[in-house]
Amino acid sequence: MIPLYNEAPVVRSVIEEARKTFPKVVCVDDGSTDASVREAEAAGAVVVRHPVNLGQGASLRTGLDYALGDPDADYFVTFDADGQHQVADALIMVHMLDEQPLDIVVGSRFLDDRTKVAFVKRVVLKLGIVFERMSSGVHLTDAHNGLRALNRHAAETIAITQNRMAHASEIVAEIGRNDLRWAEAPVHVVYTDYSRSKGQSVWNSVNILSDLFLK
Repeated sequence: MIPLYNEAPVVRSVIEEARKTFPKVVCVDDGSTDASVREAEAAGAVVVRHPVNLGQGASLRTGLDYALGDPDADYFVTFDADGQHQVADALIMVHMLDEQPLDIVVGSRFLDDRTKVAFVKRVVLKLGIVFERMSSGVHLTDAHNGLRALNRHAAETIAITQNRMAHASEIVAEIGRNDLRWAEAPVHVVYTDYSRSKGQSVWNSVNILSDLFLK
């Protein structure tokens, strides 16, 4: 499931690569004003549309609700549209759900050394982790990673009411509140000039930290 907002330059290649492994891809277009919908549909994704921009949290909830309508779907992956996530990592996470007694697997860029995170961004993200552990009791090493794999129970149980970036901390809180069985998996987040321009900057990390305290 891919939240989508003005990602026309890259979303077709992201979806095409994902569909080599996961043939059913749902995109939630969050009021894009570019050619994102056309590119996503051309790549073979099902596109559900928000008429106006609501935020990534709202897109995740819409996408999960839509995907849950497929009675044959057992596992659900949240995946960013800007090309920073790796399909191979997502597949490993789904296998973990299939082979272990888990409800949700959360990606972590801090469990190995593949992801190169700028110093200031790393500090801000670590502060967010401390806050999440104190507020939720869930001891993740990377609380704001958009790559997640959920089974049907987790997808149905987790409430996402925060429309924008605070949804990530809300998901962590929901894991603890509902006693969901969780694990982390190491993932490689690839920061490109494009992904940084779309919100993966240090300032975006600061905004996320602000959301945590103001939600």
